[in-house]
Amino acid sequence: MIDLASIGHVPESAAPWVDVDGGQRRLLFSDPGRGVWALAVRYEPGSGTERHHHTGDVFGFTTAGRWRYIEHGIDYEAGSFVHEQAGAAHTLVVPADNDVVTEILFVVNGANLILDDENNVMRINDAGSFRDRYLRLCWEQGKQAPAFG
Repeated sequence: MIDLASIGHVPESAAPWVDVDGGQRRLLFSDPGRGVWALAVRYEPGSGTERHHHTGDVFGFTTAGRWRYIEHGIDYEAGSFVHEQAGAAHTLVVPADNDVVTEILFVVNGANLILDDENNVMRINDAGSFRDRYLRLCWEQGKQAPAFG
């Protein structure tokens, strides 16, 4: 098991992709003490996320495909960088007519508050809870789980 807190290089073998509804996730970095986490995501055409509110800044870089926020209608294509300011609330969607899987790298500061239709918080994703979920999915899917310090 590789301790990802002690190295700056994270090969795919050390942090495998895990399957989730609508795609895959790969946790690259998690520091619950500082509230920072980095993840790579893959979204199938027609999939996306629940509406969520960011408590801190998020930085994203699209490496393949395209996606948008329902609330903004701007397509973020491969090569696009996005800065999501703290306090932003939106719903990420991948157009169903995408001809490839969309891949994005996100660096998240703080938490994502998952919201219902009335803006009530249903769940919180942060560096610790996302790490725990990722490690559980690695175990459930029979993949070697990394260590995060």
